Amino acid sequence: MNSSRPIPINLPSERAQDHSPPLSARELARLKARLRSAAGKAIADYKMIEAGDRVMVCVSGGKDSYTLLDLLMSLEKRAPVDFELVAVNLDQKQPGFPAGVLPAYLEQLRVQYRVVTEDTYSVVKRVIPQGKTMCGLCSRLRRGILYRVATELGATKIALGHHREDIVETLFLNLFHGARLKTMPPKLRSDDGRHIVIRPLAYCAERDIARYARGRAFPIIPCRLCGSQEHAQRREIKAMLAEWEREDPGRTVRLFRSLQNVSPSHLADTKLFDFRGLTATRDDESA
Repeated sequence: MNSSRPIPINLPSERAQDHSPPLSARELARLKARLRSAAGKAIADYKMIEAGDRVMVCVSGGKDSYTLLDLLMSLEKRAPVDFELVAVNLDQKQPGFPAGVLPAYLEQLRVQYRVVTEDTYSVVKRVIPQGKTMCGLCSRLRRGILYRVATELGATKIALGHHREDIVETLFLNLFHGARLKTMPPKLRSDDGRHIVIRPLAYCAERDIARYARGRAFPIIPCRLCGSQEHAQRREIKAMLAEWEREDPGRTVRLFRSLQNVSPSHLADTKLFDFRGLTATRDDESA
C-alpha cells in the first residue's frame, strides 16, 4: 500500500468518541497491527474471503469505511490466498457533498475504484415528511444500488465497515423496538441469494477505529450533509451501552461474545428448536 499520507483536505471531522492524545508513529503502527489482526481473525473465522474473490469495498468517506479499505489493502499483500479489491463510493447527490474528495484519495492509493452517482437524496426528500429521519429509506435505496453495482463489477463479496459496537447496538435495537433476537451478522447472504455481504471489522472496537482514523488523518466526509440526524433510537442505545461500559468495562465485548455462544434450546423459538418433541428419557432407554 502507498505509505504516503492522505491528501490534506479541509473537511469537518467525523464525531468519534476519541479524546485521546495524538498517536506517535510507533503507537499508530501497533494500533494498525491490532486492527489488522482482529480483521484477519474475523475473515478467517467466517471464511469471508476466499481465493479468487473480487471484493467490492463500500467506501462512504467515514472513519469506518476508510479503515476497512486500509486494512483490506494491507491484508491483500499478506493473505495466503489471492483476491482483489475494488472500492466503490455512492454519490447520492446530497447538497454540499465534496465529490472530488474520494476520487483524489483513491487515486493516491492506486486502488481500483468506481464512483456511482444516483440521486437518492431527491427521492428520500420527496417521500419522507419534513422533520422525520431519512436514514432508513436512504439505507434501503443505497443497498439496492450497491447490489446492482456488485453484479456489474463481477464482485463475489461486498465488504461493509460495520464494527463490533454497530453489531451490539443493532442487537438491542431489534430487541427493544422489533421484538426480535437478531443483529448484523459478520457474513450474510442477500435475500435473493445472489450476493454475500461481509463485515471484516466485526471484531474491531469503534474506539480503536476512531483513534486509527484520526492518526491516519483520513479525509472524513460527514454523514449529515443531508441535514438528517442519526436515528434517535440508535443514539439512545449507543448512550446506554456507553454508560454500561463505564460502569462495567468489558461488557460490550461480552455482549458480542454472547452472539457467538447461542443455545437455541434455552430460548423460546419453536422454529429453531423442537420443544414439542421433547420427552424425558426412560431408565430402560438410557441403559
